[in-house]
Amino acid sequence: MQPKKVEKIDFNQEYPCPCRRRGQLIPIVLTEAFGCDRCQQIFVVEDNGHVLEQLSTTYPYKRAWRWMGNTWQVVRPRLGESYLPVALGVLFVLVIIWLPLALKASSSNTIVWAILAVMLAILPALMVWLTYRR
Repeated sequence: MQPKKVEKIDFNQEYPCPCRRRGQLIPIVLTEAFGCDRCQQIFVVEDNGHVLEQLSTTYPYKRAWRWMGNTWQVVRPRLGESYLPVALGVLFVLVIIWLPLALKASSSNTIVWAILAVMLAILPALMVWLTYRR
């Protein structure tokens, strides 16, 4: 089975809504955008007409799709565009570097330092979870 080729989005054609609400995307006159007749979302065409991006009021929930000829394929954001690298970096610094130094520095308060390190390690995970939940 050959992989399907990404097709350029044509403004003279109607497409099914990528939000899976069985609506139709209708071109908005004098713009490079589409509107769904069912879910009332607005979508703009990016990347030289190959990517359809949903206009959203909140930035982390920006979603994009590519037209594969008969279905929409979700465009996954690159690793650098998400909060995951930041959260992993903070977690790496806390667990790998800070925790052993804290445990070595104070032998009397080891439990307090360990609890503090675990709480600070949970903070990036909570940040990522709050950002990507729907």
